[in-house]
Amino acid sequence: MSPDEKLTHDVLAELAWDPSVTETALGASAKDGIVTLTGAVTSFAQKHAAEAAARRVNGVKAIAGEIGVDLPFDHRRTDADIAAAVVNRLDWDAAILPDTITAQVQDGWVTLNGAVDWNFQKDAAALDVRSLLGVVGLSNGITIKPRANANHIAEGIHSALGRSWFFDPKRVGVDVEGDRVRLTGSVHTEGERRLAAVTAWGCPGVAIVENDLAIL
Repeated sequence: MSPDEKLTHDVLAELAWDPSVTETALGASAKDGIVTLTGAVTSFAQKHAAEAAARRVNGVKAIAGEIGVDLPFDHRRTDADIAAAVVNRLDWDAAILPDTITAQVQDGWVTLNGAVDWNFQKDAAALDVRSLLGVVGLSNGITIKPRANANHIAEGIHSALGRSWFFDPKRVGVDVEGDRVRLTGSVHTEGERRLAAVTAWGCPGVAIVENDLAIL
């Protein structure tokens, strides 16, 4: 079995294993670590779940998501109805301050804009929208408000990594330019690599995390 064939097999196995991916007619193909997903699902939440499952597989470098969203008739909503549902859902989310996020809807595709203090708030807004009936796609244009200078960001991330028993701080480099963080160095597992990125996102003022950690 070639590396591409093995990666395709592993992605399909992960899609079948994940209970949040209920569609069984999805396809996958891999070439040099680039995985293309095909087929159709009945909700945007399903599409996101499938892409997230494929992204977890070891060896996947990027996802080309060609999965279509074919809404059942009773799940279809007008753009006005979707917009109203988005506003209502965001208003009920305690993680998001009122009047910080705006939404536009066109043909079921939701675009979020605004500025928040933390990345988890940006992720929370996306999670709120993904599960709504009638949504076929999401563009998350929410930005993170700058709250700290580069030195403070680097020091904060280094301290957070040092508190975790997963990391040797000497093996992880943190380069900061404005609100952009680049992680360099090496870790032992893919799980540690992802945890390092999550740790970096936890620092206030971080808008972009480039995870260049190698697995050794």
